[in-house]
Amino acid sequence: MYEDTERQISSKRTKRTMSRHHVPDVMERYYQRYLSETKVCPTAPVLLELANEVDLSPTLMARIILDRFLKDMDGGMPSKTVLNSMLKEPSLIQDHILANNIYQCTINDCCYGPLVDCIKHAVGQEHEVLLRDKLMERNLSFLDENQLRTMGYDKTPDIILEVPVAVEGHIIHWIESKASFGDDHSHRTYLNEQFWSYWNRFGPGLVIYWYGFIEELDCQRDRGILLKDCFPTDIITLCHATQLEQMSESQKEDKE
Repeated sequence: MYEDTERQISSKRTKRTMSRHHVPDVMERYYQRYLSETKVCPTAPVLLELANEVDLSPTLMARIILDRFLKDMDGGMPSKTVLNSMLKEPSLIQDHILANNIYQCTINDCCYGPLVDCIKHAVGQEHEVLLRDKLMERNLSFLDENQLRTMGYDKTPDIILEVPVAVEGHIIHWIESKASFGDDHSHRTYLNEQFWSYWNRFGPGLVIYWYGFIEELDCQRDRGILLKDCFPTDIITLCHATQLEQMSESQKEDKE
């Protein structure tokens, strides 16, 4: 959880300061400095050291320099597809010195880049599998995101429960898995871009932040969004609720 929070803090800082690194004069200065320093010492990790010096994500620095390099090579604006493919696979870059610098940046970046994206995806998939396993252990019928997409849904939570359940007195129709720590900024973004959309379409739901969350953020329960940091142990199913109701009726009859 600590490492995840550190990445989130670093990511926020980068977003706040990114604009100053994308001023044309600044980007040109970075590029010229890269050219001059690699000319003196071709094997030095020039881009990585420059990124650390100016407090910019190494991958974002690599993207700036690669973009400028491709403009020199082709005389036009490189496409995002080309840029992304070269960042993922630096061996595609014709200049071997630049390719080596790009590689050093992407493997030493804890917040951005193809390696981080791969790790995040793997961790996210791992927790989605964990969620599905927990649901199957409880014999709960559900549809996962892949099944929902084949049914034509374009924006869905990770799980739709075919039969709603109750958790801590709240009805749950869907579950979203987040393999991250829920801080104020990320949770607010998820609410606006995902959770309220799910609520509008499918009704009230549950969000699991597997690495914890700020307790004060769990303030939308009455409006239909419940937060947990683990799979709930007190799930009441429709069958269970029916049994409780029958027991209650039976107790009333015995008293009479």
